[in-house]
Amino acid sequence: MCNDGMEISDAITRALTEVGPRLKRLRIQRGVTLSTLSEATGISKSTLSRLESGQRRPSLELLLPISQAHQVPLDELVGAPEVGDPRIRLSSKHVAGKTVIPLTRQPGPLQTFKVIIPPALSTPELCTHEGYEWFFVLAGKARLILADHDIVLGPGEAAEFDTRLPHWFGSTGEGPVELLSLFGRQGERMHVRAKPVPAAKEATA
Repeated sequence: MCNDGMEISDAITRALTEVGPRLKRLRIQRGVTLSTLSEATGISKSTLSRLESGQRRPSLELLLPISQAHQVPLDELVGAPEVGDPRIRLSSKHVAGKTVIPLTRQPGPLQTFKVIIPPALSTPELCTHEGYEWFFVLAGKARLILADHDIVLGPGEAAEFDTRLPHWFGSTGEGPVELLSLFGRQGERMHVRAKPVPAAKEATA
């Protein structure tokens, strides 16, 4: 993304600390073992255990395959409030007509954002910069222009691209679109894979 210098809000910090216990409850309620979840997500049992106990900080690269395996929305895993909820003040910024909510605490090689894009934006202006971007469509339809390609993605679809290529993304104009985005300034690639996990009769901690 063409922006930086953003900080996470205290509300997001508190929400992230509650992710581990929520993940464990969900797994046990569904009767899924750590071994089964590990096979479905490609995440090691030790990492899953540390994530559930709070010893490992949740990240989008971990939460996305887990949400896909359990077939639940990412927002449900993190307990994210709706934007504009008067009980919680989210640290958001408006960048080029988009509402951008940073989900990472400190500046680093990988940054995670929730992006809300209204249906009406100016004519697409392609930009280029160092880095690598990955985004996942939560709701609505996203339009991605990447060099000579013009692509439309719906909920549950993702795109990954080198930001040194001319690019632009936004709404198709049919309505707002919500995205979860990972951006690596040094060109890091994000690899996420998962498959739905079958429920087992018993689960282990």
